[in-house]
Amino acid sequence: MRWMLSCWVLLGAQGGPDAAEFWVSPGGRDDGPGSREAPFATLARARDAARADAGKRPVRVLLRGGTYFQEEPLVLGPEDSGTARAPVLYAAAPGERPVVSAGIRVSGWKVEEVRGMRLWTAALDGAPRQLWVNGLRAERPRLPREGYFRIAELPDVNKGTPWNQGQKRFRFSPGDLRNWRNLSDVEIVALHFWVDSRMPVEAVDEAERMVTLKKRSIFRLTEDHGPRPARYWVENVFEALDRPGQWYHDRSAGKVYYYPRPGEDPARAEAVASRHVHAMRIEGNPAAGRFVEHVRFRGIAFSHGESQSTPMGWPSSDVAGPVQAAVTSPGLVRAVGYREGAFEDGAFCRTGSYGLELGGGCSAITVAGNEFFDLGAGGLKIGEVKNPREEALRTGRITVTDNRLYDGGRVYPSGVGVWVGHSGKNVFAHNHIHHFYYSGFSVGWSWGYAPTGCFDNLFEYNLVHDIGQGVLSDMGGIYTLGVMPGTVIRNNVFHDIYAHAYGGWGIYFDEGTTGAVAENNVVWNTKDGGFHQHYGKENVVRNNVFAFAREGQIGRSKQEAHLSFTFERNIVYWKEGPFFRRGYSEKAGEGYAFRSNLYWNAAGKPVEPAGMPFAKWQELGQDRDSLIADPLFVNPDKGDFRLRPGSPAAKIGFKPPDVSRVGPRPRPR
Repeated sequence: MRWMLSCWVLLGAQGGPDAAEFWVSPGGRDDGPGSREAPFATLARARDAARADAGKRPVRVLLRGGTYFQEEPLVLGPEDSGTARAPVLYAAAPGERPVVSAGIRVSGWKVEEVRGMRLWTAALDGAPRQLWVNGLRAERPRLPREGYFRIAELPDVNKGTPWNQGQKRFRFSPGDLRNWRNLSDVEIVALHFWVDSRMPVEAVDEAERMVTLKKRSIFRLTEDHGPRPARYWVENVFEALDRPGQWYHDRSAGKVYYYPRPGEDPARAEAVASRHVHAMRIEGNPAAGRFVEHVRFRGIAFSHGESQSTPMGWPSSDVAGPVQAAVTSPGLVRAVGYREGAFEDGAFCRTGSYGLELGGGCSAITVAGNEFFDLGAGGLKIGEVKNPREEALRTGRITVTDNRLYDGGRVYPSGVGVWVGHSGKNVFAHNHIHHFYYSGFSVGWSWGYAPTGCFDNLFEYNLVHDIGQGVLSDMGGIYTLGVMPGTVIRNNVFHDIYAHAYGGWGIYFDEGTTGAVAENNVVWNTKDGGFHQHYGKENVVRNNVFAFAREGQIGRSKQEAHLSFTFERNIVYWKEGPFFRRGYSEKAGEGYAFRSNLYWNAAGKPVEPAGMPFAKWQELGQDRDSLIADPLFVNPDKGDFRLRPGSPAAKIGFKPPDVSRVGPRPRPR
């Protein structure tokens, strides 16, 4: 794992010999001096010791390798702050691999014969929803074992039922659901539209084939805006426990069952169950002008967080989740009122929700060189869902570079790689995001043309791929929402964006996106189009490569009485589907401007925008300086979109995007 970097060189820059230094080790003693030879045992004790020097001289808290299990999450407050001249550093000791855990170790395994299987069992109280054995996530038993069930009937849905009105019951097909053991702990997970509704079961009527749910689904339980009922699976069914790597927690009995993988030994296995939602919280009070400042973290992994989709106080607690992006799932590490800090060369992993959350009042934070993986929801959240009025409550000036974010949505498939709410003046560069079921980046949280705190955000040299994976709909490699002046998306690569029903786009300008520029990007292998705009205002899409979309290359959903976007100096190259996906007509000046583009259908079919001959399209005032010609890519079928000598792209003023620097750069050691 790349977070396991030596911190020796970096530690040398933290302070001179007058720096206070405290050591921590899982094998230490809290009644000792906290020295290298006699380290503390807990981070809480080291934090308390560091407070005496915080802000007076540089402080270093060095963590020896091993896992730090905590009775309560580590909490840092304003009293733990450093200053610019006397910063505070929490770091891995040179060559060590510390893990700060929100979980609890499971031990005392016994081997029992259960339904002809040799299972491990152990006592375990509480209500954990995650278990990892030897670093691998154990799966809760589910039905069907592969794929999905399909809702048979929705008795509370008719032609007039709004798409955003949820339900609390449905009829299932014969044999799909039963009155299983501990039925109240069984959950229905429905996939519909762009969300996942995770609904605990209230009752099952096998005779009527009707299931009643404790929570209402987020939206109507149809696949999408059409009438077809949604897909779903059933989770945490004891009777479905039948394969290696599965586990089941019997809350009523305080007992955990685990089906071991080949080669695992109960005497030597490292098993960890989730215990707390957070491994650490940074708690400033920005409304009162009190911040946690000049505290940095380097080389530390945070792991084993519990899953949670509806935080305390969220108004939709009766609904099975938020309206988008699993946005209410908290971070394993959550910060509020945190300034002039950093998370570097560490990890946020093996958790039930998001990895890192930088909430209200966070600014001037660096997030660099980290790995985010095995995530219950998404990777990184920045900002809030409400637009703060007070400057002190705003989140911004966050620098996110050279991180790897992958394997998300393990509990809530709608989690995204990076979510940006009402937050501005951030930089996202050289990150690698892949294998999420919803969007790679999700930017903005203001539907339509409402005021926003999302502005001046830069996305460059990021590699985003294998997004959607056919699970949810209506997503993009980068998805934007609302007014966002100064937003620039440039020199990125987006590929293999595949939705379930509709909406697998590379660059997706949704609900009122305004003032965004997308330039010098390479987008290929998408389901519904390389670029799509639902509706918005005065956006610019220029000098990009859009290739190999399946069901249409460029899309638009809504006509408005203003310039929605300008599409210029782009290369569009395809073999399947029409040129336009939807939203274009024969009327000239209908809110878009196409000019100086290069188009080529590699299947040899004619280029017919809006279903009309290209010459007629030009007569309407569109694409008058554009060309239909082979751009002479080096090897487009292998994703190599460099131009060979003699390419006609130069005639439209196209400049090849520099994607040689896409993705994470080497980190200093």
